[in-house]
Amino acid sequence: MSFSSGSCGNCYYLGNEEKGILIDAGVSLRRLKKTLMENGLDLDSFSAILVTHDHLDHIRHLGSFCKKIAKPVYTSADIHAALAKHTFTADHIASCRKVLAEGEWNDVAGMKVRYFVVPHDATQTVGYAIELEGRRFVIMTDVGRMTDEAVEYARTADTVVVESNYDMDMLMSGPYTYELKMRIVQGCGHLSNDECASAIKRFHHPGLKNVFLCHLSENNNTRDLAFNCSLAALQELGVKKGELALRCLPRQYPSPLFNL
Repeated sequence: MSFSSGSCGNCYYLGNEEKGILIDAGVSLRRLKKTLMENGLDLDSFSAILVTHDHLDHIRHLGSFCKKIAKPVYTSADIHAALAKHTFTADHIASCRKVLAEGEWNDVAGMKVRYFVVPHDATQTVGYAIELEGRRFVIMTDVGRMTDEAVEYARTADTVVVESNYDMDMLMSGPYTYELKMRIVQGCGHLSNDECASAIKRFHHPGLKNVFLCHLSENNNTRDLAFNCSLAALQELGVKKGELALRCLPRQYPSPLFNL
């Protein structure tokens, strides 16, 4: 389930009846509790938080989470070093700090978790491969360009959440400054619809059952543009209707709780 996906805030839940985790903390605790309750869940439904990077739309409420619910926060050593100094997290992160071992699988809340670094203009940005009940879930929310390593993880996943941030024509003809446009497109910003579609063609495999498109831009994309671009890539591969579920995650409101 996604609580929000985009520059307005990012937060995701993954779990089953026995265990669960959050990925990022870009929504308020009040909103988190309300959405969990609406889906038959509560704050006890997850026991750890993973962080992808230190940009504000991913950690805006992490300090509040640490202060009020004190769940362990797992991420890389480099990201934790940044969180220890960040205005929004410095006062409360220390007691929740859990560093993930690099280059190996970690036990997090009864799940196997491994991180991989992706290009993005934060202190460090990581994607996650997560194993639960024999299934593998891969999430990469902010990706300036798709790396071979990220593709390799996605090739082993049942479910992939991947950024499809912008349509190139909308971005280039839109109101953003030249500097901001270049920041987005030059390899350490965000993944375009076309780049996302190309990545899907690289990592698609017969066991892939779900692809969620995340972090769609409010100003430089539409759900239809993102969806149709990736759908065309799947059709080029010969993927037939019903073989794979392709969905866009909403920006400013929660998604359904998907049963994967």
